[in-house]
Amino acid sequence: MAGLKAGAPAPQSLTVHEKSRVLEVAFSDGAAFRLPFELMRIYSPSAEVQGHGPGQEVLQTGKREVTLVGLEPVGNYAVKPVFSDGHESGIFTWDYLYELGQRQEALWAEYAQRLAAAGTDRDAPMPLKGGGHACGSH
Repeated sequence: MAGLKAGAPAPQSLTVHEKSRVLEVAFSDGAAFRLPFELMRIYSPSAEVQGHGPGQEVLQTGKREVTLVGLEPVGNYAVKPVFSDGHESGIFTWDYLYELGQRQEALWAEYAQRLAAAGTDRDAPMPLKGGGHACGSH
């Protein structure tokens, strides 16, 4: 299994730890990361979370207790997690998982800043969808 970038470290193992709600990923360069499901969910690469361009990101809240109910392979380059809140449209490439692992501390800090700027906290329920645009409707 290889990443999308030439020479990128390839995953050696994936372990889902249900009780601690982390995905453990070990790579060929010796790096190993424990990625909280919450971090994966709030930084899902899906259009539902990232939007269709800069500035369209949707701040995710209420994801602290999210779990993985499935983890499906996508070719030889990615996995598609199925989260307990029904989110399953994010495809996590090996390169993206590596990036999440490497930047985990900075990503948590960025998330805290985004929450503060929005005047909310990580445990607030997600606003109900209404009147917004749904992907696939254009």
